[in-house]
Amino acid sequence: MSGPADFFPGFASHWIDAPAGKIFARVHGEGRPLVLLHGFGETHVAWRKIAPSLAKRFTVVAMDLRGYGWSSVPASEKGETYAKREMAGDVVAVMESLGHVRFALVGHDRGARVGQRLALDQPGRLDRIALVNIAPIDDDFGEGDLQRIGRARFLAAEAPKPEELIGLDPAGFLDDALTNATKAKSREAFGANALAAYRQAFNDPARIHAFCEDFRAGATIDREHLEADRAEGKKLAMPTLIIAGDATFPKTDPSLIAAWREWRDDAIEARVDCGLFPMEEAPEETLAVLEAFL
Repeated sequence: MSGPADFFPGFASHWIDAPAGKIFARVHGEGRPLVLLHGFGETHVAWRKIAPSLAKRFTVVAMDLRGYGWSSVPASEKGETYAKREMAGDVVAVMESLGHVRFALVGHDRGARVGQRLALDQPGRLDRIALVNIAPIDDDFGEGDLQRIGRARFLAAEAPKPEELIGLDPAGFLDDALTNATKAKSREAFGANALAAYRQAFNDPARIHAFCEDFRAGATIDREHLEADRAEGKKLAMPTLIIAGDATFPKTDPSLIAAWREWRDDAIEARVDCGLFPMEEAPEETLAVLEAFL
C-alpha cells in the first residue's frame, strides 16, 4: 500500500506536539502559510490532488485532525475532547510550531467545522478562510444534505451503540459513506491507494470511538458554542469563501450562501460539479476556485 509520502512528493513529515498529543502534518512550499483540514472518513491524504499545486504559491500544511489518520487519539466521553474549540487548538499549535502565527485555512466537512470555530474564537489568526460543503450549523439543509445529516445523527448517538455497529464492518461502513456522498455514487474518484489509506486509518476501535466523539461534540458542545455566538451577533472577521458541491447542496434547496451571510455579509460562494468531496471528485475546478480566492 502506498504511504503518505507517495501522495505528497517533496513534502516533509512532521509529528508536532499539540493539546491532543502528537499531530501529523505534511509540509511543503513557499509563500504565505495555508493549512488544509480534511473531513470525516478521510485524512490529510484527501488533499493529495491539489496540495502540490497549491505548494507552488503557498507554504502548505496538510494535517490530520486529532483522532484521525496518524494523529494522536485522546480519550473522550460525551464529545468533550473533540469539541471544535479543542481541535482548533491543535491547528494553532501546529502552525505556531512551524513558525506561522497568521495563516489562511481551507477546511472540508469536519475540518470546516474546526476552521469555523477557530475563525470565531481567534479571528486574528486567519487572513482568509474557505469552508467546503458545510452549513453554518448542522441542521437539516435540503434534500441533498439529508444523507450527511442522517449519518451525523447516527454517529452522535450514545456510546457504545454506533461504535459497536461500525466495528462489525469498518471498511464496509467507510466505503458506503464515501460512495454515497459522491455525485457519481462511486469510489472511483478516490483511487485504490487513497482508499487503502482511509480504510487503514478507519480500522481501529479507538479511532472509531474518536469519530463518534467528534460528532457527539458536534451535536452538543459545538452547537451550543455556535448558538451562543449567533445570539451575540458574532461574525467571521476575514474574507470567506463557501465551496458547495452541486449534488450535496443543490441550487433548488435552501440557499447555503444566504445562511453563511448571517455570519459574513460579503461571503462568496463557488459551486463545483461534484458531491461531498470537491478536491477529489473535481480537483482541477476546486484548485482554480481556491487559487482565485487565496
